[in-house]
Amino acid sequence: MSFPLPPPMRLALDLARQAASSGEVPVAAVIMRGDEVVATAANAMCSGSDPTAHAEMEAIRAAAARLGAQRLDDCDLYVTLEPCAMCAGAISHARLRRLYYGAEDPKGGAVAHGPRFFTQPTCHHRPEIYGGIGEAEAAALLRDFFVARR
Repeated sequence: MSFPLPPPMRLALDLARQAASSGEVPVAAVIMRGDEVVATAANAMCSGSDPTAHAEMEAIRAAAARLGAQRLDDCDLYVTLEPCAMCAGAISHARLRRLYYGAEDPKGGAVAHGPRFFTQPTCHHRPEIYGGIGEAEAAALLRDFFVARR
């Protein structure tokens, strides 16, 4: 039995699809505060010539600017791919309440793989974590994107 995706993850997947059509790796993020969309972003590393322009980083920056706050402790992040170590660190520093992610990233992920950032004793804030939300669709977007480039 399949359940409908939460609207924020559906939005993130749609944004990831748009990113792919513009040549960016199809990863996108949505930050919510209750039922309000606070910020959306997709990877912008190629278009911005910025290796730190991951979807999560862009969404966190936009949410902090919009809310005028460095802490987003009443916000939740939806992202189509398991965050890397850089993004996990930013999620912790932003004090995001919950993290929902789609596809796992055994090679570059840092939540369920690699350093498992949020389990480290040096991590000051650990969000609630929910993986696998829209995993099949998110993984297919990434797989199709990279197959087309090989």
